[in-house]
This record gives sequence, C-alpha cells and structure tokens, in this order.
Amino acid sequence: MKTYELLTVFKPNLDAEEVDKLIAKMNETIVGFGGKVASTDKIGRKKLAYDIQNFRDGFLVSSNLELPADKVAEFKRQLRLSDNIIRTMFMAA
Repeated sequence: MKTYELLTVFKPNLDAEEVDKLIAKMNETIVGFGGKVASTDKIGRKKLAYDIQNFRDGFLVSSNLELPADKVAEFKRQLRLSDNIIRTMFMAA
C-alpha cells in the first residue's frame, strides 16, 4: 500500500457536526477499500484564493492515508460524486 495525503475542501455552509459525519463517511470508504487512515487534521474554515462553485471560503480537512494502488481511481471518483465536497487535492506522500 502507498501513503497519500488528501486535502479536501467542503462547502462552507455545513456546520461542524455535518463535516464530522462526512469525514467519518470518507474514512469508512477508505477502510472499505482496504486502506487505513493515519491521521485527520481539521484545518477549519478558510478564505479561498478564488471562487470555487460560487463559494468564497471552505472548510479544509487534511488526511494522511494508506490505500492500495488499484483502489485510488475508484476512491477519487467517490470523492467527486459527493455534493458537499467542492475541491480535493490527492497527492502521493
């Protein structure tokens, strides 16, 4: 398994409880794909450099995770399907 870093930008109109539920769901998806989450850091609500989907700010979450290489494309697709995620950056660590 490879180690990855994932930066996720959630919609700013979500409250902290909803963001926690979405993070838990994302972590369940990672475990379901045979990976594991090393750490999750809620950075908080930040102003974006430019508008994304008409939002000026977003709730940022950084995660370090391990995922089998053959499951990465499917995991990225799952992230894109979420309505509450406005941007992701998925990097090999």
